[in-house]
Amino acid sequence: MTDPAASGHRPIRVLLADDEELIRHGVRLILRHAEGIEVVGEAANGEEAVRVAAETRPDVALVDIRMPVLDGLATIERLLALHPRPQVVMLTTFGDETNVTRALRSGATGFLLKDEGPQELISAVRSAAAGDAVLSPKVTRTVIGHMLDGDAGRPESEGVSAACRSVPAQRLAALTGRELDVLVLLGQGLANAEIGRQLGIGVGTVKSHVSAVLEKTGTDSRVQAAVLAYRAGLLS
Repeated sequence: MTDPAASGHRPIRVLLADDEELIRHGVRLILRHAEGIEVVGEAANGEEAVRVAAETRPDVALVDIRMPVLDGLATIERLLALHPRPQVVMLTTFGDETNVTRALRSGATGFLLKDEGPQELISAVRSAAAGDAVLSPKVTRTVIGHMLDGDAGRPESEGVSAACRSVPAQRLAALTGRELDVLVLLGQGLANAEIGRQLGIGVGTVKSHVSAVLEKTGTDSRVQAAVLAYRAGLLS
């Protein structure tokens, strides 16, 4: 998926779903002044979010994990059943790691802390619209820890992949030096644009490296790749 704003098309359409009006107000003010982004709807609970999303067809939905009537996890499933479906980014507090891992497994594009700064919020919306995972570096490793702790005795389809659990040396050996660099940065929760800045390469090149990393390591998502990096001891 390409960024509509970057390609000169219509602005990125955003839906805000949070039962706290103050949070919605603050996010709306930030996004209102961001070039190429438009807030097209708001909702105070999950059921309302699904209805508004069906009406406004947002590109990105920022959804609180804890909401009345229909919580964020149930809301994800219903939002992702829409056509076209939005990229769903969960809004969370630091204490929500268990729910965040469940949200990621349910198909959410990623998660964002409610106390992130304006630029981080704007960057997250643009990354999600472009199809990139949005994983806040502040809590990525904690979330990975929850995924690893909860994986014992869990069927493979519900946990991390076999590649992540066993960390076979040949899978890491298949990576080029640059792909290994990308894997480490994925483990730190960086989006493609941030990885590109760190390595001095374009976003398109980063996407190619990410695809190669997932294929060569046998992982299904950026989150699983981050787990692999953690298990392999690539993260300090």
